[in-house]
Amino acid sequence: MAKDGGSISDGLLRKILLSYAYVGLWIFLSFTVIVYNKYILDPKMYNWPFPISLTLIHMAFCSSIAFFLIRILKVVEPVSMSRQLYISSVVPIGALYSLSLWLSNSAYIYLSVSFIQMLKALMPVAVYTIGVVFKKEAFKSDTMCNMLSISLGVAVAAYGEARFDSWGKGISLNPITSLYYVAPCCLVFLLVPWIFVELPILKNNSSFQFDFVIFGTNSFCAFALNLAVFLLVGKTSALTMNVAGVVKDWLLIAFSWSVIKDTVTPINLFGYGLAFLGVGYYNHSKLQALKSKEAQKKTTQTDEEAGRLLEDREGEAAGKKSDSEA
Repeated sequence: MAKDGGSISDGLLRKILLSYAYVGLWIFLSFTVIVYNKYILDPKMYNWPFPISLTLIHMAFCSSIAFFLIRILKVVEPVSMSRQLYISSVVPIGALYSLSLWLSNSAYIYLSVSFIQMLKALMPVAVYTIGVVFKKEAFKSDTMCNMLSISLGVAVAAYGEARFDSWGKGISLNPITSLYYVAPCCLVFLLVPWIFVELPILKNNSSFQFDFVIFGTNSFCAFALNLAVFLLVGKTSALTMNVAGVVKDWLLIAFSWSVIKDTVTPINLFGYGLAFLGVGYYNHSKLQALKSKEAQKKTTQTDEEAGRLLEDREGEAAGKKSDSEA
């Protein structure tokens, strides 16, 4: 591949392709888990409306698989972690992640798909703002405008579709090591609300028979999705994941319209079209930033090599001068 200023180097191309592969994998698995969880939790489908219990099953499965891969098969080595580091790093992630999973699964019982998308509309802006506050992202007015346009597009798409029942219907770690530490922490945090909220109901529900095929395959999908989440965030950023989520929403809306027969209006399509344009602009901006960063890196390397060469020549000249004077 050409190496002129307007081209993309092989290394950068591989990085871009890997990033898109991570995003594609996450979109596929996230879409699968969303549809599967909707099927299990929806009273009109499988009719098992226990989101905390479902999330507990997922975390127990993830913990067991991660333990087996690390302690038995020794696929990867566990990271040495002190109690203080675990409390300061893993526990907050476990608490927030378990809360996020619980509430997101509960949404499939209480809210329609479009209303969930409207509530998620400001997520990219929130992630970008938090990234700027903690100096993980550089503030750029055009990027913020882009985030706002994506949020506006999703909100417009969901406008008029907000139907919901307020009472409901009845540290550097690799993905496996991340699950090894985070999943058990999530399991502990979820046990507390589960004991008080869902356990009494489940005790009185003697008719339920645990389906190992349904919950086993669902848990495996959740395990793969959790790996993909840690992989995507670790290799790209949380902002990239949330912007990629808009593409996933396109697929989810299309599936809901074609399979579940949800109503999709022209205003839905207009709003998601606006959001999709925002995603395209964001990808273009990230690509230009990567190219600029690589060009700057090459320029710095060239200047350093030229400086070293100049120093070597000056040293040789000084040595020859000393020899002649002697």
